[in-house]
Amino acid sequence: MSKAIFLQKTDGKPGQVYYPLSLQTLPQPTPKGNELLIRMTAAALNHRDVFLRQHLYPGITFDVPMGADGVGTVVGAGPDVSNPQRWHGKRVIINPGVGWRDSPDGPEDPRGYRILGGTKLYNKGTLQDYLVVEETEVEEAPEHLSDAEAAAFPLTGLTGWRALVVKAGERNSGKGAAVLLTGIGGGVALMVLRFAVARGADVYVTSSSEEKIRKAVELGARGGVSYKEKGWEKKLLGMLPQGKKNFDAVIDGAGGDAVEKSAKLLKAGGVLSVYGMTVSPKMPFLMQAVLKNIDVRGSTMGSRKEFKEMVEFVRAHKIHPVVDRVVRSDLSDIAGLDGLFQDMKDGKQFGKLVMEFGKSSASKL
Repeated sequence: MSKAIFLQKTDGKPGQVYYPLSLQTLPQPTPKGNELLIRMTAAALNHRDVFLRQHLYPGITFDVPMGADGVGTVVGAGPDVSNPQRWHGKRVIINPGVGWRDSPDGPEDPRGYRILGGTKLYNKGTLQDYLVVEETEVEEAPEHLSDAEAAAFPLTGLTGWRALVVKAGERNSGKGAAVLLTGIGGGVALMVLRFAVARGADVYVTSSSEEKIRKAVELGARGGVSYKEKGWEKKLLGMLPQGKKNFDAVIDGAGGDAVEKSAKLLKAGGVLSVYGMTVSPKMPFLMQAVLKNIDVRGSTMGSRKEFKEMVEFVRAHKIHPVVDRVVRSDLSDIAGLDGLFQDMKDGKQFGKLVMEFGKSSASKL
């Protein structure tokens, strides 16, 4: 049998309701075709999981397990898997979405990009003991990572990789580039920080928390400022290396006045890469940005090709995702999982929130 975490339907309006978590016991799935059977050992939360509980995310359902991030060990293979022994006992991470193979522009599938966990768009989730997915949708977990770390980075790593590397581009995010990350502390921003530092960029951050800025500097950022401080943009520009007058790229997950601020901070022709709008769903585009030839590029998730490239970069550079807290229990510990959700609702975490409910080990197919 396989325990799994679902949402439980209750009455309430979107944004006001907060669906309880429900533990269900399901038959252990049997892999078919080219599917792999994975015994899951850890799963991480994302903001979308909170939005699902608040009925603020499209396609919500109560019939699909929760969770988009996860790691586990391959314990079975379908009859069409070409080389079952290739996966025997391997620890793997799951590509967090389907429908997007390798196009640089966006999902090729007419149904769009579909993310794991909690919606009717993709009937699988990582918060369960056993999961079956096609062998094409997994990558071997980097050996240097713990289970909690391996579970922590698929979705945020993919989102951050596309926003920084694909959208900002090599010239604006590689060696010697000056990159600003807004709102440091969330999973995506911290993965972007890890990637940018490893790529040789000079990275700076903003936050309302001096503690988060200090932690970011410990992780390799050159400096940072509180966006609540008056005139923070000028202070930030004053931190740049000698001879550098502006930033090459701003990687932003807030929206709001991001264009206005970036027009002051970016070089002519610089890139504002936006992967989210937590402050406001609208972002005015100003003439000042037009006159400076600022490129504003929307970015969300990424392709299967980009996921593979990201995982290979994590492996090659021995990058460790930042994990804020881990609950080690089994999936019946609803209270422990609810505690992680509360941490995310409060927004005080610095890094990922993970539930570890097993230990990786080799198993026979």
